[in-house]
Amino acid sequence: MGILSQRVERSEIKAGDHIYTWRAVFTYSHHGIYVGGSKVVHFTRKKDSEPSNLNPDPLPSSCPTFPDCGFQRPDSGVILTCLDCFLNKGSLYQFEYGVHPSVFLAKLRGGTCTIAQADPHETVVHRAMYLLQNGFGNYDVFENNCEDFAIYCKTGLLPLDDDQGIGRSGQASAVVGMPLAALLSTPFKLLVGGPVGMATVTAGMYCAGRYITDVGVRKDVMKVEVEHLAAHLGWRESGGERDLIDLGEDEEAVESKVVVLEDEEQLDEEEENRRKKRRII
Repeated sequence: MGILSQRVERSEIKAGDHIYTWRAVFTYSHHGIYVGGSKVVHFTRKKDSEPSNLNPDPLPSSCPTFPDCGFQRPDSGVILTCLDCFLNKGSLYQFEYGVHPSVFLAKLRGGTCTIAQADPHETVVHRAMYLLQNGFGNYDVFENNCEDFAIYCKTGLLPLDDDQGIGRSGQASAVVGMPLAALLSTPFKLLVGGPVGMATVTAGMYCAGRYITDVGVRKDVMKVEVEHLAAHLGWRESGGERDLIDLGEDEEAVESKVVVLEDEEQLDEEEENRRKKRRII
């Protein structure tokens, strides 16, 4: 187990493992779920999305090894690729689950481990393959990225409150947390002497920020079955597209349908009573 991350060999991974690889000289990492057969399910921008520097991960144009490499549903960012195309000549690393808080805090970079416990591997593969067919919403570098996708597949955990501006990703919380820690630690300049003391305070606040935003520590998360994920996030299928719905209007529509059904049942009951009376006469 390394301080930065855990590098592994291909022979060491199995179906259901959360894997990742570093891009752009350790600038950021790309995450996915290994589903066996040298295949990886991962999450990126949709095919028709405009290119962005926030997600420069290239999609495979063609693969000489696997014909189905690059399979992706229309209007979905979830994609199936071979392991070679996923790594894109990078090294292979395995994301760690159920780590001790001391190990979590010792990691220098976010996005390499979590305190949360992982579900059984067969459950993880089922979630990944289900989302390959049904999508995982819109990609967002801070709130819904490739690490968020992989962590959900491994744990089934989703935040209850989407207004915090950050998802389950430790990588995103680290990016946000470092400048925030530096900003919040500024008032302590009067209490600590010299740059070493200031750096220690900033590092401490950075680690504390990473810890409290970890999905295994947060109190605003809940277990959501993958089959209920679309309803939980407010998606609906409409003409091959997933649109956000107004849950208030949807509830009103459901209530109106219930009223109509109750009226129909009452009419059927009255008609049945009339028939019984005719038989008696």
